[in-house]
Amino acid sequence: MSVALAARFGVFSLCLLLCLAMIAVPARAKQGERIGPETLSQVFPRADRAGSMAGKPLAASVFKGGARIGYIFSTQDVVGSVGFSGQPIDIVVGITNKGVITGAKLRSHNEPILVIGIPDQALRDFVAGFAAVDIHQPGQVREGSNEGGLPDAISGATISSAVISDSIIRAARSVARSRGLPEGAKAEVRLDRETFEPADWQELRADGSITHMVLNYGRIEQAYRDRVAIPGAEFPGNRAPEDLYSELYTALITPPRVGQNLLGAQAFNRLLSKMKPNDQAIFIAGNGIYSYKGARYRRSGLFDRIQIVQGDKIIRLVKKHYHFVERLKVATAPQLRETGVFVLPSDTGFDPLAEWRLELLVSRETKQGGLVHLDFPLSYSLPARYRLGEAAAEETQASGQVDRVLVYLQQQLTEGEPALWLRNWRDRAGRIATLLGLLAILSAILVFQDNLARRQRLYRPVRLVYLTVTLVWIGWYAGAQLSVINVLTFVQSLLTGFRWEFFLLDPLIFILWGYVAVTLLFWGRGVFCGWLCPFGALQELMNEGARLLRIPQITVPFALHERLWPIKHIIFLGLFAVSLHSTVLAIAGSEVEPFKTAVSMHFVRHWPFVVYVGGLLFMGLFIERFFCRYLCPLGAALAIPARLRMFEWLKRRFQCGRECRLCDVRCTVQAIHPNGSINPNECIHCLACQANFYDERTCPPLVARRKRQEERAARQAAYVERAS
Repeated sequence: MSVALAARFGVFSLCLLLCLAMIAVPARAKQGERIGPETLSQVFPRADRAGSMAGKPLAASVFKGGARIGYIFSTQDVVGSVGFSGQPIDIVVGITNKGVITGAKLRSHNEPILVIGIPDQALRDFVAGFAAVDIHQPGQVREGSNEGGLPDAISGATISSAVISDSIIRAARSVARSRGLPEGAKAEVRLDRETFEPADWQELRADGSITHMVLNYGRIEQAYRDRVAIPGAEFPGNRAPEDLYSELYTALITPPRVGQNLLGAQAFNRLLSKMKPNDQAIFIAGNGIYSYKGARYRRSGLFDRIQIVQGDKIIRLVKKHYHFVERLKVATAPQLRETGVFVLPSDTGFDPLAEWRLELLVSRETKQGGLVHLDFPLSYSLPARYRLGEAAAEETQASGQVDRVLVYLQQQLTEGEPALWLRNWRDRAGRIATLLGLLAILSAILVFQDNLARRQRLYRPVRLVYLTVTLVWIGWYAGAQLSVINVLTFVQSLLTGFRWEFFLLDPLIFILWGYVAVTLLFWGRGVFCGWLCPFGALQELMNEGARLLRIPQITVPFALHERLWPIKHIIFLGLFAVSLHSTVLAIAGSEVEPFKTAVSMHFVRHWPFVVYVGGLLFMGLFIERFFCRYLCPLGAALAIPARLRMFEWLKRRFQCGRECRLCDVRCTVQAIHPNGSINPNECIHCLACQANFYDERTCPPLVARRKRQEERAARQAAYVERAS
């Protein structure tokens, strides 16, 4: 085994992974595909024919003979179903009039965790397993559990399985409610927070989605004369009656057809992410010399010129619920002097389905010195198109696309049962507690690392036991292996609309990433790479066994070693660049990481993946942590903020790199330069150098000092003996 052979193996591994990535990229489903006889026979075997897609949400009636026996729908059309990564998933589902699923067929998906490694037949069997499930029975998919009649989760993709199940059940319940199925939930009139279709300003004005009021000086003057009974009151002013005083526009923008068109998809999603499930959002815009906002709100926090009135309730608008709108995205919008959005919390009692009015409050002084207050109402009645329930049960044609990510999350939060991520945290309470305990132990090791490093007989067993727990419990049992996929998904979410709910779906991964983020600031990347990475632990434990078996170890010349470091950074930057074009392609390329094969799927994969991982582990027998050193894109990603750490925990002496190079030679990953400095981009914080630092029988400066002390003691003893 030579260094040249190791380098050739690295190049071969890269080529192999590129080929695997090309194979693993899934073909896209045809977007225009309609329900045909084959699909109908799979999802509704007893049906003769299916009608056209219609109604809100979209669904097709299914007939046997002349009688309607149920409905067929697409989860993408109904709830905008998306996967763990936020990528769309489309499943065609059939339900009977009694709310029983007759069948389900996967039409298309871009779920990265399912793109690679999960057999296609396993995914099909899982989706088909929803046949005969009663949508009214509670339940949740789990590995090895048939709760509520739901199929078992796909091994290695538990979270994605739960997301798919959640999409199917919620979409079925939504269709059942809207169609008023006898055994389903009763259809109630509710606000349409789901349907989106493009519309310009004029269309929104014409159908009543936006209401309008104009106040000129003539109307203001006349209103004071007609409505204020103050004999002899005169108001100053020299404006022409037709001059504009104030122009107001208002709208309920919680429905996506209004809010998304006005604000744009990203701004609308950001607004909704700051709202609670039953909060509502009101859009207010104005022109004219009289500002509806005024200036006092900056000090008092209360907008004293406008208020919402509904029935006998008066809702005052406050600064903390105000969101400034810099520019409207809707086409043909007029020039507006001031625009903003006010969030009405659910505890205000505001009912979006009932009529309400926006009142503009105007105060004027008389020439006699008195102050007169008037209010000018702008009424708003929700257009019928935004009401769902009994009226929506009629199968009228409905056009438009669903904002996928928004609708999925809103459905989770507005339904009666807890959100999927909340259920995941509740169901994994035991694992969460165990993980927090392990992280607490690791924190103690790191904080008191000097005490541990001084105890030579304790340090190494503690490290090996912790690595074993990391591999067996965190990796193989809990499946909490972090990956560069998480980094790419996080960056994509920042670019396309950040949603916490996606990252909360897997509590163990979320907790680990939170812990890693904190430790990056204190210790650098080495805490994860050296203590919490299951595959890193597997490599180190295997290399430990190799050393016990006296397998020769290869020391890579430092000049070559530091030239191999950039490979992992190039891999990460390549994956990042590809992810900006195609997340699915980037995640396919991320199979350069062996984590899924070795940890998540326990080596149960197609032979090329197993051979690749076996090759990496074989190289690790001769070069400790071969993959971590030269190929790991996650390590490269974590190395970027590594230099931001706040403290230098690893101690060095002035002799390091000058008089002594012991730690340089003994560093298991060669992270110490010949001059004695530690490279934070490569250090895994294993504390081996600190054990040497405190070892009086190993560290040359300490050995020399111990010898001097022994010689001095011997001379003193000899002197005492002669004196006596």
